[in-house]
Amino acid sequence: MTGEGHGMAVVGAGLVGSLTALLLANRGHHVDVYERRKDPRKVGDAAGRSINLALSERGWRALEKAGALEAVREIAMPVKARCMHGLDSGLTYQPYGLPGKGRFGHDECIYSVARGPLNRILLQAAEATGQVDVHFEHRLEDFSVSQDAVSLAFDGRSPLRHDRLFGTDGAFSAVRQRMMKGDRFDFSQSYLAHGYKEIAMPPGEDGGFAIDPEALHIWPRGHFMLMALPNPDRTFTCTLFAPFEGPEGFSGIPDVASARAYFEAHFPDVLDLVPDFDRDWKSNPTSSLITTRCNPWHSGDRVLLMGDAAHAIVPFYGQGMNSGFEDARVLADLLDDQAGHPSDEAWTRLMSDFTRLRKANGDAIGDLALRNFIEMRDRTGDPRFLLRKRIERRLTDRHPDRWVPLYSMVTFTHLPYAEALELGRIQDGIMDEVMARPDIDTVWDGNEVERHALELAAERLPRTDTA
Repeated sequence: MTGEGHGMAVVGAGLVGSLTALLLANRGHHVDVYERRKDPRKVGDAAGRSINLALSERGWRALEKAGALEAVREIAMPVKARCMHGLDSGLTYQPYGLPGKGRFGHDECIYSVARGPLNRILLQAAEATGQVDVHFEHRLEDFSVSQDAVSLAFDGRSPLRHDRLFGTDGAFSAVRQRMMKGDRFDFSQSYLAHGYKEIAMPPGEDGGFAIDPEALHIWPRGHFMLMALPNPDRTFTCTLFAPFEGPEGFSGIPDVASARAYFEAHFPDVLDLVPDFDRDWKSNPTSSLITTRCNPWHSGDRVLLMGDAAHAIVPFYGQGMNSGFEDARVLADLLDDQAGHPSDEAWTRLMSDFTRLRKANGDAIGDLALRNFIEMRDRTGDPRFLLRKRIERRLTDRHPDRWVPLYSMVTFTHLPYAEALELGRIQDGIMDEVMARPDIDTVWDGNEVERHALELAAERLPRTDTA
């Protein structure tokens, strides 16, 4: 590594950074990836800090473009439905998508993947190109932009010059913080009043999954909830989302005994399935949830923000990783339009185009994730909400070309998030009218209700290509 012009720099060796490096390398660029942490392949992953990830169509498309799809498929668990657990331990299922319409011959579904193994696959694939060098324990202190290079300073080391800098270093991005010192850069952040803590559910006594492995499990309890996603080793990662303050929040659970009483009161079917509950509760941290927004996502033709560095979101639509991977795929598409190696003038247009294409969609998926938190927490146990979803499901099953639910637009298509959000708002209005029928409980599956909904859809919904 030299101090002279040295190809591309990616700051942040997480999921988006590793995929970005791989896509750049596949287009003939030399890439240096800098990461402040130690190499997780040598020291292991931090326990209890990573909500399991839901990989869906946008993420698969990016992995396919990078040539990493088959390797990731090996560690991905298909999850076909939500399973709601009532206080009485009763179960209600909501399928995610249509049968036989998903990837790999499955029904439309999401895929549960663990962050650590996925990150290792992408890092190794990037390094295997021979075009990527990964440098751990490099904390970015500053960077400066000149006419022909970006100079990066790490931990008191001599500055290193690179042609361009891609900031993929997460919600608290050092690259973005440096950009904030410039003129006309907008930034905002907001925390949820809720945090999260993880608990591991091991395999059952027979060595199999303790609960249904083809479902995302939710225990909705009003303003808090428990969620569980399966792992290939037959474990589940269980995550409690609760307010920080209040009697049913983390502040009201000061010790393990209180935590056990909390679970016995609210999640009575869980404690017997988590034998290491006491250890996990004490050792795993209570972490916060943040949404960030900024504008622009680029600086001239030298610096670009991607993933959480540009648009951190809460995890309740399962789109944080997918939207970051889509950023990387869109960048690769823009490079391909320039045969992989744009001129400096073309780089200026490319980065401006990237901000234009992705900023509105980053804001939209942030809004959608906050909206879905309310739905998962408060509404998935509401009989009226469940009826509404049954009506929508019937419309989709019978007329898939005329009614695509918002969740499906976001999860199973490549329709821009901003367009999906707007279409979802129109569909909400249609369903409000359908649900306003005084006899809807008894006629919901009749032809009259179906015809009314489709007539409203034909009037209000534009024809949209969701491919």
